[in-house]
Amino acid sequence: MNYLLVFKLQAVILTALTVAFSGSALLAATIDDPQEHYPALYGFVLSALLSAAFALGFFILGRNSKNVVFRREALAVIGTGWLSASIFGALPYFLILPEVDIVSAIFESASGFTTTGASVLSDLETLPPSLLFWRSISQWIGGLGVIVFFVAVLSFLGAGSKVLFSKESSAHSTELDSARIQKGIFRLMFLYFGLTAACIGALQIAGMHLFDAVNHAFTTLSTGGFSTRSGSVADYQSPAIEWTIIVFMAIGGTSFIPMLRLLRKDWSAVGKSSEIKLYYTIIVIAGTFTALTLLFADGHETIESSLRASLFQVISVMTTTGFATEDFNLWRPGLQLILVLLMIGGGCSGSTAGGAKIIRLIIAGKIAKLQIEKSYRSHVVRPLLANGHKVDRDAQDTVMVFLITLAFTTLGGILLVSLLEPNLSIVGSVTATLACLYNIGPGLAEVGPTENFAAFKSMTKAVLAILMVLGRVELYAILVLFAPALWKRY
Repeated sequence: MNYLLVFKLQAVILTALTVAFSGSALLAATIDDPQEHYPALYGFVLSALLSAAFALGFFILGRNSKNVVFRREALAVIGTGWLSASIFGALPYFLILPEVDIVSAIFESASGFTTTGASVLSDLETLPPSLLFWRSISQWIGGLGVIVFFVAVLSFLGAGSKVLFSKESSAHSTELDSARIQKGIFRLMFLYFGLTAACIGALQIAGMHLFDAVNHAFTTLSTGGFSTRSGSVADYQSPAIEWTIIVFMAIGGTSFIPMLRLLRKDWSAVGKSSEIKLYYTIIVIAGTFTALTLLFADGHETIESSLRASLFQVISVMTTTGFATEDFNLWRPGLQLILVLLMIGGGCSGSTAGGAKIIRLIIAGKIAKLQIEKSYRSHVVRPLLANGHKVDRDAQDTVMVFLITLAFTTLGGILLVSLLEPNLSIVGSVTATLACLYNIGPGLAEVGPTENFAAFKSMTKAVLAILMVLGRVELYAILVLFAPALWKRY
């Protein structure tokens, strides 16, 4: 293990956080109430100083490292990077809000950076605007990935940045179709910035105030779900705002790489993507079925209102955004079960969405189909195709091992939450675990869309925060940190 390089890259992550803290401090000095919210300015300044001090310390330790990233260093940087971002990102909550303890602050921070959207905070309208901005910007940074952001400016890594990107992102680095990985990541960032700006403009046209539009654009494109209102998007009572967010949530859950190719007029990028086709097919089928149920069985007055309510909740859950315009805790069990299944599936690979990812479900389904065929045609040899490409045996094994590991992690999380929270219902325990591990935010029952996680014990919050990070880095970058062989020197 090249410890010095790991220290140097940790310094870059903390430097990025220092910049974000400084921006929030500037906002606190300009738009916060100077008497009521003075602690916000103090909290952000102190957070910036602490993160800057640690960044400097890590840089000094790693300044003489060789700039060569192998798999060990990549996994160590990803795992420790997300953990350190979650810990340092908790500083503003802990320093500014006297009622928030350190574990709750880490929970809120982890929820932000992992774009989960679960919260321990209530009465959001009473919080300093700068802290609301920090919640939103943390999700925006986490959406495309802290690691992707800093890799883009680390030209000294050379080919090592390709290793980092492929480990952090659920997309394959080869799909960037660029001779230099930094150029490909810059294109992703520019697309992300452009879509964010478009979302801000669209929300303003729909009638949202600039500050709220910026915050909701950050948390919509990142499929994060933090809002500036306690009642989430429902508080605005605006069909135009809801339709705008529906569109941009769906975009956030779509793989960004085919979108880049579309901008270059490569129309086959979407045509060949079985993942994107299935993603939107599921949205249409689940959205239509839910809309018809809401219209004819649950008393929605118009087709438009039932379709809007249905698509909003279906897309919000499937893309793991977590915004809500309806209390789906009150929906009939059949519709709730659909939402739970959508939670598990998630969005596309290479998007800001969480979940197991559609492409993995496609590959697993095709493997199952092939094995069923082999049960009565044992000598059949058939290539397995996904997104227009052949999936080799190693890739198939990787998908199946990931899904099995994810299933065991889910079961373990449910068991832990149930033991730590004996008064929590079965539905609450299951969906709380799913909401955090799959980076969704709200669940059902005690953790439904109108509730939060404030009442949970500190130990439970710590477990759920770890599950959030596990889900965001897709398990391995955290699990390998506990493997002694990873830390051995070459």
